[in-house]
Amino acid sequence: MAAPNAEITTNKQALRDYIISERLEAGVSLKGTEVKSIRDGKINLRDAFARIENGQCLLYGCDIQPYAKASFEQHDPKRIRKLLLHRSEIHKLYGAVQIKGLTLVALRMYWKGSKVKVELGVGKGKNQSDNREDLKKKAHNREMERELVRYQKRGKV
Repeated sequence: MAAPNAEITTNKQALRDYIISERLEAGVSLKGTEVKSIRDGKINLRDAFARIENGQCLLYGCDIQPYAKASFEQHDPKRIRKLLLHRSEIHKLYGAVQIKGLTLVALRMYWKGSKVKVELGVGKGKNQSDNREDLKKKAHNREMERELVRYQKRGKV
């Protein structure tokens, strides 16, 4: 049994490429062999995103590799999976996605008890200057940490 809220996988590329304005938890409708593969860690969220179609929220691009020990029934690794959300949440997300440039991105997948949950983010794609700003901030913070450590070592000696 997995630990409560145990991390399965994180989509680091989405956090790099999108400015996330809102986060939302959703359940995922899975087959038995998919759950077994997830337990083995054979999952990739790199290109995963969600769309709202016909009043349902669907997850695209989530790659769950086939379970090696399955007997006769295997799942399609890149199949479209239904996300389990309340109707009000679906309407709220549909309204957010209709704004130009916003998309639903799968940020991470984790266990909540015995259930698999996916965290969706309403994000706007970053342009090159946004990425440069992030790199500058990271470099500045890293330099500040170095100076702080150097200052603390000097005071103790």
